[in-house]
Amino acid sequence: MSPSSSTSESSDTPDLGGLGEFGLIARVTRDRPPSASTLLGPGDDAAVVAQPDGRVVACVDVLVEGVHFRLDWSRPEDVGRKVVAANLADVAAMGAAPTGLLVGLVAPADTPVATLEGLADGMWAEAQVVGVGLVGGDVAAGPALMISVTALGTLEGREAVLRSGARPGDQVAVCGRLGWAAAGLAVLTRGFRSPGTVVGAHRAPEPPYAAGPAAALAGATAMIDVSDGLLADLGHVAEASGVGISLERKAFEVPERLVEVGAALGVDPMEWVLTGGEDHALAATFPAGAALPEGFTPIGLVVEGSGVTVDGEEYAGGGGWEHFTPSQHSGGTLAP
Repeated sequence: MSPSSSTSESSDTPDLGGLGEFGLIARVTRDRPPSASTLLGPGDDAAVVAQPDGRVVACVDVLVEGVHFRLDWSRPEDVGRKVVAANLADVAAMGAAPTGLLVGLVAPADTPVATLEGLADGMWAEAQVVGVGLVGGDVAAGPALMISVTALGTLEGREAVLRSGARPGDQVAVCGRLGWAAAGLAVLTRGFRSPGTVVGAHRAPEPPYAAGPAAALAGATAMIDVSDGLLADLGHVAEASGVGISLERKAFEVPERLVEVGAALGVDPMEWVLTGGEDHALAATFPAGAALPEGFTPIGLVVEGSGVTVDGEEYAGGGGWEHFTPSQHSGGTLAP
């Protein structure tokens, strides 16, 4: 579908009520070539996806307008990329490679067709980063815009890397950006739209997808997608593994851009690095002395005990995002 034809058709049917469910499906799937793992794509009762490993890694994420995104802050294309990235990062965190995506969409009838086309364009674009496609889904009418994506993946003969495998003595390492999306959210909530680097990180993350399988091949003992904040997510690893995790502040190199934004907003940028979500970095543990895969930076150790400490103490700042916690729903913040 060319941009010019998309614009012309969208003006003929300006909203979802005029286009209809099946018209929308035809519009957003037209001229989308299938990926190598897609044996049967959109158009039948179900898709058929190749799973040569014989096991399926599956995960799902839901984004709700006003809770996870705002269309006055992000383009529809950015939102599409964001919801796909969140799922692909979860697949990578298991040490798997993605094979396909299923999409569920709920939207009011007056939703502009251009908005839905933008969402679809963003989802397809992010899927193509890892060489997969949208193989099917469903559309329904509802009072608010909601997007649900289910990602499928293959372990390629490896064992899954779980949260429960960390052992005392393991080294803790991270790959990917930390704090950028949180800094971008802080900028947006104060009514600004720049600097573009941090705002863009909130709008559409850039997870290190290839680092997941690489970590698995390197012998990672545990791994997790940093979606709710590094301390919160490493806390899940510590709890699942029955261990403690000790981080060192000096191990983190805070990017100059975050230092500048923090100074402008009166925020310690380490708060964003340690507790900010939505960057979808990967945090993993590796056996002591093991060579870390390219891109991973050591930040601490797995120890006896429980919980996560920073420089030997419980962190005094926030701990990360958790849905249904009253304090999380004040101040206009958005969920990871």
